This record gives sequence, C-alpha cells and structure tokens, in this order.
Amino acid sequence: MGEKDDLNCIVIHARDNVAVARVDIEAGGAVRPRPGESFPALERIPCGHKVALVGIGMGEPVCKYGEIIGYATVDIAPGALVHTHNLKGDEP
Repeated sequence: MGEKDDLNCIVIHARDNVAVARVDIEAGGAVRPRPGESFPALERIPCGHKVALVGIGMGEPVCKYGEIIGYATVDIAPGALVHTHNLKGDEP
C-alpha cells in the first residue's frame, strides 16, 4: 500500500482549511489528510464530515472546494469537527 492509501481525509483544494473524513475517525485517532501529516482528532469525526486542518478563529472563513462555505462561530482547533454547531453560512 502506498502513502495515499493511509490517508483518512480528503483535502479537496489547496486553499481549504478543512478536509472531509473518508472514514469515521474516533476522538484521539490520527487525522491523516496528506502524506507525512498527522494530528489527533479532538472529537469523533463521522465519515463524510469536515475536520479542521488548522486553527480557524471566530469569524474567520471556512474554506472547502477552494471557496468560502461559511464562517466560524467560535474558535475551531485543528482536529475539531466542523459542522453547524461551529459554522454559519452567512457573513460574520
């Protein structure tokens, strides 16, 4: 198996600050979005959901597909689930 086979997240665009989980990632499990990159999941990330790749400050844009999909409603740490509890779709 190659390094890409070990990746459990998909980074869709180079500008993205979130990735999409390819499998369920348990809290404390390794988030592996790119070859040679790994950090712990702060909470359970269900398959198909977004995980923060970097710290995203309250009010900062959340990028997926290389586009802004919403804004953080609280500070979001790397490895945290990004969903409706901490993301809103319109401007801050």
